[in-house]
Amino acid sequence: MASGLVQSMSRRGICYDNAPMASFFKSYKTEEAQQIYDTHEYATRGVSDYIERFYNPHRLHSSLDYLSPIDFE
Repeated sequence: MASGLVQSMSRRGICYDNAPMASFFKSYKTEEAQQIYDTHEYATRGVSDYIERFYNPHRLHSSLDYLSPIDFE
């Protein structure tokens, strides 16, 4: 490409590029998405809070032998 960028998606029918995000959204929908926000700003803050304060540091991850990332480190 002229800009030096390379597309990250695989060819059609190969879902592995999407698998990490699909896993995240499944977790988010079951653990947090029941929350109803009054404004877009509150929703944005809620999603950021979920990611930074729970999902990344404390949530147990099957790929880490059901440890949180902090405990795994």
